Amino acid sequence: MNHSLTTRIKYRASELGFQKVGITAAEIIPEARNNLVDWLAKGNHASMQWLEKRQNERGDIFSYFQEARSIISVGMNYFTGLSKNIVNAELNFSNYAWGDDYHQILKEGLYSLLDYIKLENDAVKGVVCVDTSPVLEKVWAQRAGLGWQGKHTNLISRDYGSWLFLGELILDIKLEYDRPFADDLCGTCTACIDACPTKALEPYLLDARKCISYLTIEHRGDLPEEYDDKLNGWVYGCDICQEVCPWNIKFARSSIESGFRVRTEIGNWSQSDWENMSADEFSRIFKKSPVKRTKYSGLMRNIRSNSRLQ
Repeated sequence: MNHSLTTRIKYRASELGFQKVGITAAEIIPEARNNLVDWLAKGNHASMQWLEKRQNERGDIFSYFQEARSIISVGMNYFTGLSKNIVNAELNFSNYAWGDDYHQILKEGLYSLLDYIKLENDAVKGVVCVDTSPVLEKVWAQRAGLGWQGKHTNLISRDYGSWLFLGELILDIKLEYDRPFADDLCGTCTACIDACPTKALEPYLLDARKCISYLTIEHRGDLPEEYDDKLNGWVYGCDICQEVCPWNIKFARSSIESGFRVRTEIGNWSQSDWENMSADEFSRIFKKSPVKRTKYSGLMRNIRSNSRLQ
C-alpha cells in the first residue's frame, strides 16, 4: 500500500474541485451484477439499449479494464438552487442542466488527476469514467465510502445530500482503500416515493419507463399517452424526488463550480419565450449544455405538452 501517494491523490482531487473522494479495490461484485441483470430483464431501462448491450462490462469491471486494481470515486456538488426559486416560467429544467455539460467538467478534472498521478509514475495506466461509461458508479461510490444509495436510487452523502455528480478514475495500481459506507440512512422515510407523480419509484428501484427524466430526455417520438399530462412542468429532467429528500433539504450547499451557474435564459425567459423558441435559439442557448441531449424537437415536445395543461 502506498499511503503517501493515496493521501496526495485525495488532496489533489480536492484541489481540482471534487468535494468527495474515496478509493476502493477493483473486484467483481456478484450482488450488484445480479441486481443489474434483474433490472434489465424487467425492462426497467426502457429504450436505453446501451445499458443492456454493455451489461457485461458494467457487471464485471475487468471486462471493461482488464488491468483494473483501484477505483478512485469522486463526487462534485452541483446544487445551485431550487427550480421554483430560479426559473421564471412555469417550466422546469433539472438543476444539473442549468449550466455547462457536467460530463466535460468532470472529465477535465479526472484527466488532470490522472496526469498528476503519472508525474509520480509514468507507467501507471488509468481510465477516466463519467456516467456515459459502462461502470456501476453508485456501487463504486458506496464501496469507496462516499455515501449510500437512497430509495430514489441516487447516491446520498451525509454532507451534500444527493446533489452530486459522480466520476471514477480506474487505475492499474494498488492504493490504500477506504471503508465502504455501510449504513442505510433513509430509515423509514418514503418522501421520494410518495412525491413521484408517475409512480416510477419503488424502494431502491426505478422504472425508467415511468420516470419524467427519462420521458423528457431519452424518449423519442410522442410521449406515452398515460404520461403526457403528468410532466408537472418539467421539460428537461426532474428533481422532485431529490427536492423532497430530507438529506437534501438539510444539507444542500451551493456549488462553487462556476460552470454550473444558471444560464440567463433558463432563469429569465417567460412561458411565451420558450413556446416560441426557434431551432437557432435552441442551438445558441444550449451550446455546451446537457440539454442538447433531448434535441430541439424533444424539448419543444415537452414544452407543448406542459403548455396544454396551463
